[in-house]
Amino acid sequence: MPAAVGVIETLGFPAVLAAADAMVKAGEVTLVYYGIAESGQFLVAVRGHVAEVKTAVAAGIKAGEQTFGGKVTTHYIVPNPPENVETVLPIHFTRKSEPWRVG
Repeated sequence: MPAAVGVIETLGFPAVLAAADAMVKAGEVTLVYYGIAESGQFLVAVRGHVAEVKTAVAAGIKAGEQTFGGKVTTHYIVPNPPENVETVLPIHFTRKSEPWRVG
C-alpha cells in the first residue's frame, strides 16, 4: 500500500525548519523532500500512513505559523498517490531517506 504524502510550503526558511521539525516529531512519518519552491518560499514533504501524515501536517502548520515572521502559504495531503505521480515529483523514498522510513 502506497504511503500518503503531506507537503507544507512556507514563506521563509525558519518557518519551514520549524514545520519539518514538528512534523517528524508529531507523527510516524519520514521526511522525503525539502527545498526551495520560489522567491523565498520553501517546502517540506513527508510520507507515512494517512493518519500519521494528517497529524504531522497539522503540527507542522502550527509550528510554521508560530515561528517569528513565519507564514504557511499552502499545504496539502495526498492519501494515496499513484505511481506516476511518484515518478514525476520528488516524493519517493531515496537511499538517504530509506534508513529512517517508518511503516
